[in-house]
This record gives sequence, structure tokens and C-alpha cells, in this order.
Amino acid sequence: LRQYTFISIKKLLNVRLFTFAGGSYEQTIEPNQHEVYAEEGNNVVLSCNYSSAESLLWYKQSPGSAPQYLLLILDSTRPGDRVVSLDSHFSGKLNKEKTRVDLGITSAEVTDSALYFCALRPTVTGNPETLYKNLEHLITRRKLLT
Repeated sequence: LRQYTFISIKKLLNVRLFTFAGGSYEQTIEPNQHEVYAEEGNNVVLSCNYSSAESLLWYKQSPGSAPQYLLLILDSTRPGDRVVSLDSHFSGKLNKEKTRVDLGITSAEVTDSALYFCALRPTVTGNPETLYKNLEHLITRRKLLT
């Protein structure tokens, strides 16, 4: 199951959003909009609705490049969700009541014009050591700090 959304950020930013449902028929995830336009310098919020999830991920795919991991949101029973992000330019927020996950882009730049993916579990194929080494390092580091 793949859902498609486009987000573009030019001087009007143009962004496309895709979703990956992760393989279980009981869990679904869908973008709220398939195409978003924003002016350079504005904050942008991309959203996906999901049926249920323990973790939600966001990826970005720039033209001619492979998808890159942006952030992971862990749905926890403790107050506050755990967001693991590699870049402060991107933020994540989980709204459990509305079953919505947001990706925030602060002060959007033309280089943010890309395809964005929301997923229920790690989805990008390739060398996992390369794709997720920074994610594993961040998760380990945050566990040590908490």
C-alpha cells in the first residue's frame, strides 16, 4: 500500500508526501494532503493520519537521491512522546487523539523541495548500516542520557 503526496518548496516551496504502510492490513497511514506549497522562510507542517502505531518515521527524498531518514517518533505510555531527529530543522509531533503525525519544517528553504515519506516502521531498503547508523547512535545516546 503506497499513498502519494507531493510537497514542493521553491520560492514557492513544493513538497510531495508519500506514505508507506509497512505491511500489516490492520495498520494504515495516509497523508492529509498530497501536495503542499509554501514560501521560502515559512514554517511548513506535513501530516499523516494513521490507524495505530508504536512508532512513526519520516523520510525525505531529494531529486536524484535515495530517501533519507529524518526522524522517528516513538509512541509511549509515558507522558510525552520520544522524538529522535538527526536535524533540528525538522521536528515531529504525535496527536494521539486525532491519530495524526506531523513533520514540521522550520524556515523552509528551496532545498526542502522533495518527496517526503511517512511510515509505520523502517521502510527504506539498502545498506542498513549506512541508512540507520546515525539513528542507532542517537537512540543509544538518548537512552544513556535518560
